[in-house]
Amino acid sequence: MHRSKLNKFTVADFIMIVIIVLLCLTCVLPFVHLLSKSISDNAYVLAKKVYFLPKGINFEAYIAIFRDGQLTHSMLYSAMVTVIFTVLGLITTVMAAWPLSRRRLKGRVFFTFVIMFTMYFGAGLIPTYLLYSKLGLLNTMWVLILPLIFAPYNFLIMKTYFQSNIPDSLEESAYLDGASNTQILIKIILPISKPILATIALFLAVGRWNAYEDSKFFITKKSLHMIQYLLSMMVLTASESEKISISEASLVTTTPEVIQAAAVMFVSIPILCIYPFVQKYFVKGIMIGAIKG
Repeated sequence: MHRSKLNKFTVADFIMIVIIVLLCLTCVLPFVHLLSKSISDNAYVLAKKVYFLPKGINFEAYIAIFRDGQLTHSMLYSAMVTVIFTVLGLITTVMAAWPLSRRRLKGRVFFTFVIMFTMYFGAGLIPTYLLYSKLGLLNTMWVLILPLIFAPYNFLIMKTYFQSNIPDSLEESAYLDGASNTQILIKIILPISKPILATIALFLAVGRWNAYEDSKFFITKKSLHMIQYLLSMMVLTASESEKISISEASLVTTTPEVIQAAAVMFVSIPILCIYPFVQKYFVKGIMIGAIKG
């Protein structure tokens, strides 16, 4: 009787499946459309005949992107910035979340309040610009890394995970065996905290990869521009011209729509390749860190 109820397919189940399928399609179809346009012939794209299947296969846009020095340089530079940003972000988040999750630390409530206060209030763009100028960060790679490596939201999730999943008895046992605070953190805590580390790493990497405003406000050197900023400039200027120039040295004789689609896919592919490998940790870590505690 109980099994028959479980196997019964209801109207509500059908409606939920339809809604989920529609939501999935809204995420997947734009990428399919862009991919089809990026490898289609210019004439079909201009005639608005390309939807979800490519017509007149043409890889000229991708060849132009890889041949162009500025886009490939910015891609490698953005990847390097993202890796450094993610590593430093993980270190700072762990160094803040671990001690503030331990009950034996006096004043942890006050320090947690101070950190969380910054999540709701900011100084604004002009004071931030003046501060970076005084610190000598403008027009350097570090202006894209140091100001954003620590996020109160990531800190809160990691701190909650440590409080909920690392018992004090485990730490006390290590102390009795003669382990120091650093040894406990590196040899015991971090190896059993892979889900939350993968989750925060994904947050940091995706956030850095998708951000372009700081590159716009604080960087004027072309060699230090992130690939996302170049892509945004390409999209904004393409509508004003029949042809689009990727760089000063390379004029690409293709339609703006095709080169835009190819550039978007070129920028999105790294994150699309990384996400499947950390997706299982992402779901587990975010649920544990967000619900418990």
